[in-house]
Parts: sequence; structure tokens; C-alpha cells
Amino acid sequence: MAVGAIAVVVAMAIAGGFYLLGRDGGTDSTAQRAGDAPSTAPSRPGQPDGPQEEPRGPGGGEGDAPGMPQTEDGYATDAASGISIPVPDGWTGESGVVGAGVTTGKYACPGDASQSCVRGGVFSAPASAMKIEATTPKAAAEKDIAANAEESYGGEIYGKISSHEELKSEEVTVAGQKGYLVRWKVVTSRGDDGYVQSLAFTSPATSGLMVVVRSGFDINDKAPKLSVMDEITEGIKAAAGGSGSGQGV
Repeated sequence: MAVGAIAVVVAMAIAGGFYLLGRDGGTDSTAQRAGDAPSTAPSRPGQPDGPQEEPRGPGGGEGDAPGMPQTEDGYATDAASGISIPVPDGWTGESGVVGAGVTTGKYACPGDASQSCVRGGVFSAPASAMKIEATTPKAAAEKDIAANAEESYGGEIYGKISSHEELKSEEVTVAGQKGYLVRWKVVTSRGDDGYVQSLAFTSPATSGLMVVVRSGFDINDKAPKLSVMDEITEGIKAAAGGSGSGQGV
């Protein structure tokens, strides 16, 4: 499945497979695709327009590199949003100046075996980086969910989304902030169906900055359980050292 990620600077995935994009401001210049999570994409799932950079792993000591966020073991940090996303056992985390993501392992995409997909992924970025101008968490989440679904599970890789069912639409508290999430189950014409979730809340580090977190999980016996999406959502916290300057947005 293609999990709707943030088609911005850091990580992205495409249903049945995620595309991990390099972090903004990093030192690497090669794009990398990770395989088991849904994704978001302008031209194809999980791939944003413009240059892409290779993402970095979670918790490494490389967080001291110029322009890069401070990192913590077990978390992927989105410096612009001022948050850290927990990295489940066996997953890979990518930290970035603008955006962060966590994904499962790779596999050949259902619609194009030459490309890599992932079975689960969660990605964050400031709402402004996704061109979402909503000023409340509810409005931002409701605005993003359809794009999340299409970019994660629609397109050439997963085919047309034939239908969707809303599973959740509710207020939540994330990183100590009031937020809102919308979760859909989507049915695709090719490959696995999937769960997509758009979560929005104000940054714990920067007043007035809206943050969007996109999640996407394939629906099959090899994909992570839906409960893991809840665990990741509940585990999002304020980034160590603050951040949240909105740099690079």
C-alpha cells in the first residue's frame, strides 16, 4: 500500500511501498525509496517534485551535522515541526530539518516491480510545507485525508481507489497539544488495500505552527497491525532541545 506521506522534503511512501525522500538541508544528494509503506506524490506516489536527498537513519550521532536536527535513539526528529516520532522495532527512522518519517522494510511495488514500496509508514511536516492553510487541527486533517489517500494508494502503483470507509474522525492530544485525526480504510483496484490517517496539531515548540502527520499501512498479513498506528500516534512527543523554528518551510 502507499501510505500518504508528506510530499515535501523528507520521507514519503507509497501504499504497498513508501518512497523515502532525503531530508532538506542534508549532505547527501541521492534519493532513496523505502519499501513498505504508503506514500504521497506529485507525479507518482511518494515522489515529490524537485531535487531529493537521501534520508538518514534514526538516533545516529550525525545529528550534529550543520543544519541538521538533534536526534534521539528510537526517534525520528522533524526539526521544523519541533516533534519526534517513535521508531517501532524493526522499522527505519529518518530525521530532517523539514519533515521526518518512519517506515517498514522494502518490497517490490504491486504496479511496478522495478520500484520499491513499504507496508507501513508515518511522515510529518509543517502544514505550510504541504500547502495546507487551515488554521485548526480539524480543518487541516479533514483537508489532507483525501490527498493522503490518493498519494499513498492511488496512481500507477496501486491503481484507482474504488471506495473508502471512514474509521475515525476525532479529537486527540499529541505531544501535549490539541489535535485532530481522520482515518480511512481505502480499497484499491490493484495491490493491497490500506489504512490512511491524517493527523494535525499545533507544534509544541512554535506557537501557531500547524503540523501534519500522515500514516499509511497496507492491509495484509505481512503489514503492521493497525494498533501500531495508534502506538506511534500516542508516542509522538516534543523534540529534544526544542526546534520548531519553521526553518526551511
